[in-house]
Amino acid sequence: MSVHPRVAEVTRRIVERSRGPRTAYLEMIDRAAGEGSRRAKMGCANLAHGFAACTADDKAKLREGDSPNVAIVTAYNDMLSAHQPFEHFPEVVRSAAREVGATAQVAGGVPAMCDGVTQGEAGMELSLFSRDVIALATAVALSHQMFDAVCYLGVCDKIVPGLLMGALRFGHLPSIFIPAGPMTSGLPNGEKARIRQLYAEGKVGRAELLEAEAQSYHGPGTCTFYGTANTNQMLMELMGLHPPGGTFVNPGTPLRDAVTRASVQRVVALTAGGANFTPIGHVVDERAIVNGIVGLHATGGSTNHTIHLIAMAAAAGVHITWDDLSDLAEVVPLLTRIYPNGKADVNHFHAAGGMGFMIRELLSAGLLHADVKTVWGTGLDGYLVEPGVDASNTLTWRDATATSGDRDVLRPVDDPFHPTGGLRMLTGNLGTGVIKTSAVAADRHVIEAPARVFHSQDALQKAFKAGELSGDVVAVVRFQGPRANGMPELHKLMPPLAVLQDRGHRVALVTDGRLSGASGKVPAAIHVTPEAAEGGAIARVRDGDRIRVDGVTGRLEVLVDAAEFAARAPAVHDGQDGLGVGRELFAPFRAGVSRADAGATLFDLLHP
Repeated sequence: MSVHPRVAEVTRRIVERSRGPRTAYLEMIDRAAGEGSRRAKMGCANLAHGFAACTADDKAKLREGDSPNVAIVTAYNDMLSAHQPFEHFPEVVRSAAREVGATAQVAGGVPAMCDGVTQGEAGMELSLFSRDVIALATAVALSHQMFDAVCYLGVCDKIVPGLLMGALRFGHLPSIFIPAGPMTSGLPNGEKARIRQLYAEGKVGRAELLEAEAQSYHGPGTCTFYGTANTNQMLMELMGLHPPGGTFVNPGTPLRDAVTRASVQRVVALTAGGANFTPIGHVVDERAIVNGIVGLHATGGSTNHTIHLIAMAAAAGVHITWDDLSDLAEVVPLLTRIYPNGKADVNHFHAAGGMGFMIRELLSAGLLHADVKTVWGTGLDGYLVEPGVDASNTLTWRDATATSGDRDVLRPVDDPFHPTGGLRMLTGNLGTGVIKTSAVAADRHVIEAPARVFHSQDALQKAFKAGELSGDVVAVVRFQGPRANGMPELHKLMPPLAVLQDRGHRVALVTDGRLSGASGKVPAAIHVTPEAAEGGAIARVRDGDRIRVDGVTGRLEVLVDAAEFAARAPAVHDGQDGLGVGRELFAPFRAGVSRADAGATLFDLLHP
């Protein structure tokens, strides 16, 4: 089927807009590829340092210089459930590489922090900036130039975007992303949300809340709700950087190990010494990025990717905007209901047909580009399969299901949950922002109410506990943007606002901060830019101003006389000194970061 006209048009304008930086990018990586293996040209002392600790057999191969050497860039730590399984992956990678005559070395590690641990804590102010630190750490790991290909081990929120940004600056190297998979299902997500709300109302205590959380997050693997981590994994498969169907295979299983080994051997086959040389910089092009955006909408994925995708694309010389995301959102139907957009988790999604079914449906409607390069050596139509293992744990392949196993979780394009994915751009006299309505009841897509202004989520919580929040309200939580304090996620706002909404009040949130993919049922205008710390309009809002958040027409407005509003002095940034928990080290990041709609990044890769 031909590509949908809207998908074709958005792709065309991205190609045109990106022509200069993309051409320069391709020239850079093709020049690096044309220079051949840097390892073969190193001085003897350099090379000896590079293989000094290897086994005798690996050392012999590296001395001879004819065999591919695979870098492992890992985000392993054993505090993050999603990354704990990676402890044993390097040995699996080395073993799989040796089976096909190659070698593998851990080139370096990158930091991996957990937003679930830092929610509402000072450390969350480092979270978004950790993405660019990860990109930098990836570059440091690969700067030794000992490698012919790369395996990236990462899963969660800023980690995969940061790894991809770093990977694309070494875009001449074939690369594959290897996930660990989601943990098995625990306490149902709806029950977890119910207990969180009861705790916010003071109806259950800390012991009950902690027990519910421990039953939800209970073992190795990615958290099973559909937040940024699992959105990352969906994107990597849709962008052709995973093998087909392996994204949501649980850790610690024979199938997970088999997919990992196949991934390693596949990336070896893509190296320059063979006939299938495929650098990652040629896989991630304008069409692959559009496919990722379509997947984001079709699954109701994390709003964090309205920031990350812009930064990731720029690393490949591709210039996308919020307008591109918004225009695609209008034609992509919502095919999944995964918490917080439903009761199911990603294991239920995978069991119902998962990525193979979803890709088949989107291709059938012309909503994806099939003619892309992938690490699997096929177009995207080669991803209509799913892996399995036989009695000897050997990897096998079968056609992905053509019918959903659970239409409460996964639907075809001709019977979607909603005609659009529910993500749209907001514009108006308060600036530009983003709203995700896929988990919000239709009668709450438009909220108009008086403002109550706060400069932190703690201040809002204190007001709620003191009984100061009642009636219809638009909570304005400002000085939460990248320049103010690193743009933390503000999930602790959701339980009290949800309580107000459940009491029958008209409630919305307006903020220059973030909420990720777990924003839930309260309408929220997020990523508002210009942010308050830049003197944006959100800094001039006062208690009692009427604000309209319109997720139908895409408007974000303060209903105050224009002359009066313009004459107001913006509020000052108070009560946040950026000291402690290492935040002072990130002052240069806050001073130099770009706006949310430009990727909230330190790097200007479109204008090097």
